[in-house]
Amino acid sequence: MNKKTFGVIGVCGANGNLIARILKQRGYNVIGTDLSFKKDCRFVKSLEGYDIEVFYGKTPDSFFKKVDCVVRPLSLSKDSEILKKCDKPILDLYDIIDMIKPEKPVFGITGTNGKTTTTTLLKKIAYDNGIKPCEHDLEGMQGNAEFIPILQSRLDGDVGILEVGTFGKPGTIGRIVKNTDMTAGLITNITPDHLNDLGSFMDYANVKAEFIKEIGEGKLIVNANDPTIIGLLRELDFKGELITFGINEIPDSMGMKECVCGREIAVKEIISGCGYYFCKCGITTPQVDYIATNVDLVNRTFDLFTPTEKLTVKMGIDGLHNVYNLTGVIIAAHEFLDLPYDKILPSIADFNGVSGRMEEVGKVKGKDIYVDYAHNPAGVETVLKEFKKLFGEFTTVITVSSESGYIGDIDIFNSVLKFSKFIVPASVASQKIAVEKLRENPKLNDRIFLNHVDDFVKTGTLGASEEEVRDGLIKALNLDCEMIIAIGEAATKFKSVVFEL
Repeated sequence: MNKKTFGVIGVCGANGNLIARILKQRGYNVIGTDLSFKKDCRFVKSLEGYDIEVFYGKTPDSFFKKVDCVVRPLSLSKDSEILKKCDKPILDLYDIIDMIKPEKPVFGITGTNGKTTTTTLLKKIAYDNGIKPCEHDLEGMQGNAEFIPILQSRLDGDVGILEVGTFGKPGTIGRIVKNTDMTAGLITNITPDHLNDLGSFMDYANVKAEFIKEIGEGKLIVNANDPTIIGLLRELDFKGELITFGINEIPDSMGMKECVCGREIAVKEIISGCGYYFCKCGITTPQVDYIATNVDLVNRTFDLFTPTEKLTVKMGIDGLHNVYNLTGVIIAAHEFLDLPYDKILPSIADFNGVSGRMEEVGKVKGKDIYVDYAHNPAGVETVLKEFKKLFGEFTTVITVSSESGYIGDIDIFNSVLKFSKFIVPASVASQKIAVEKLRENPKLNDRIFLNHVDDFVKTGTLGASEEEVRDGLIKALNLDCEMIIAIGEAATKFKSVVFEL
């Protein structure tokens, strides 16, 4: 059976690439084909070392003669011209998912903010302790939605540590959890995002709730300072093992959040959307299993009280939001990877963060320039609040176009206005709001500096072009402020323009 030869069509696509590698790792012979030429094949590097013959730029008749069955991409109809010359059995992605199982423990990480940092750090701890997570190795791909996590879980590795996202699509999270045999996971937070796709905040929250439903009687680690998570756990009557964590910190703002019961609930916020809360329906901040306290952001330390002992945690990254991220990771490493705390804490201390997350890119004209991927209202508010605590005054260059549309864009702009000394709107969305703000209040002319915007059309959260990011930074460099932070996907994607300046 292991000598069977699979022909995989579309190996330059993410799914085709992963399927080819999975089959090869399981001992099958694999031949690939793609209409792209090798120089245009985005993921060609990840096929290196796999001994997979690939026909680039064509699908010759010899391809069909060499294989025992063909795996077609979902985008290719069985009635397509290319498959009319195939007299072999034709499979698709779902057949591969049914045929090959993960055969390893799988842990998932979901939430609105903090997923990538948490996933990256948990993998680092695994590697540091000789545990190999399966990796999709698709260069430039975050890989947190659609079929990538499902296929990634089937690649070689001791464990699966998967980032689980939605991109605003109901059913995505449930499909990932179910098809990876996931039995444990972590929820970082649930704050408004993707509202253009899903309508209301609770519609979005219920998409995240698929994670809870499909984990079933497995193990969940959750941020109990988030009333949405606690409310969903109650509504769904979660029967599995629940581990809760939070931070003992004095709230510095008051926010409102929709409760699962439909009421507006006041939250004494530690970070955006998370803190202390009580609703008439009975949802309130619970006593937690793990509590972080004595947080010292200047010296990057905090104490963590576990069910059995007190830990002193040294952080390699900044921000109160990262105290939440690190606490969740410590619990996951202890509970899922079964590691003692003394094997976890050294990795926490020397973790310097993920590229594009509160990342210091360089110094230009004596001004420090940072970028951050924050692209939804809660993420922007949290990051800028932490910047204010750590650095004082700063200029914000906005490259965001919110996936929640105008409502999200206006919330983001208001947060920028609240925390920043100067604002440079570099995206079309932020420019439009800036014009509205200046019309309403001309006194903001000394804080908001309009920037050149080209005809760039946003894609997802990519709200600005490379030229807009460059022009925005140039304008920010000429303002009387020593710190600059550029926020949004475009800021991180085009951060290399800093070196041109």
